[in-house]
Amino acid sequence: MHALTGRDLLTLEELTPDELAAVLDEAELPAERWRRHDGRAAALIFMKPSLRTRVSFEVGCTQLGIHPVVLGPYDAFSREETVHDTVKVLERYVDVIVLRTFAQSHVEEVAEHASIPVVNALTDDYHPCQGLADLLTIRQHKGSLRGLKLAYLGDGANNMANTYLLAGALAGMEVAIGAPAGYQPAAPVLAQAEALAVRYGTDGRFQVTSDPAEAVAGADVVATDTWASMGQEEEHARRVGELAGYEVDPALMARADAAAIFIHCLPAHRGEEVAAEIIDSASSVVFDEAENRLHAQRGWLSLVL
Repeated sequence: MHALTGRDLLTLEELTPDELAAVLDEAELPAERWRRHDGRAAALIFMKPSLRTRVSFEVGCTQLGIHPVVLGPYDAFSREETVHDTVKVLERYVDVIVLRTFAQSHVEEVAEHASIPVVNALTDDYHPCQGLADLLTIRQHKGSLRGLKLAYLGDGANNMANTYLLAGALAGMEVAIGAPAGYQPAAPVLAQAEALAVRYGTDGRFQVTSDPAEAVAGADVVATDTWASMGQEEEHARRVGELAGYEVDPALMARADAAAIFIHCLPAHRGEEVAAEIIDSASSVVFDEAENRLHAQRGWLSLVL
């Protein structure tokens, strides 16, 4: 039995550096070495719209012999049924629950009641599956993770910024967040990342600055995300105005290391948080990154089951 068997994935904080490496290694196994889980089933619950998450989980499950049961917001956690009752029904049918939802407290409540593994497929606070895919992508293109600098620009208080801080702590990376006041990481998340780096002695380091040029200086990896996430559509115009100047464009990318790569979890708003010529450039690995959602999640499911 693997050390990760039966484990939840609510944030990356639950992993040790060795467990993180094990998941990334599992993700890169060739097809002939995939562990089969025939006869198992997974509930894939989407309270938010999804393209990459849904397709990658459905295909990953199928590749492992797991039957995916896709449920929408009118199928699960509906008709005023309690979370407890919904979970107690689901765990009689399936072997793992994958939940894409809004509040982090929702996925935590599901995990509290579930006797089977629960996977956070995105909440407003964290996106651990994307974090695994991004670390896998960086490792593939850079050879290793420890000692690299990742610069993240834009909304530094969103789920991807939070996830990069925890990922950097586990992987021993320097994470620089370039964001204006009001969009910088919450103090508890930054403290959480710093505590993780100390706990495991990874030499993970963290910087928060309002100067995007300072954040990206010498970076090995440059990352950004949409400026208005799902549920923030009405704030779009205000956010675009307040985040102006944090777009990843050629001038800003030129301040990174000459061999830097660009990542974005997608969907991207070209001409907003990233210039079209960057996302289409040779430094962009966004489609490798999207593909790696499949591999990273398949690796996680294989180990926890």
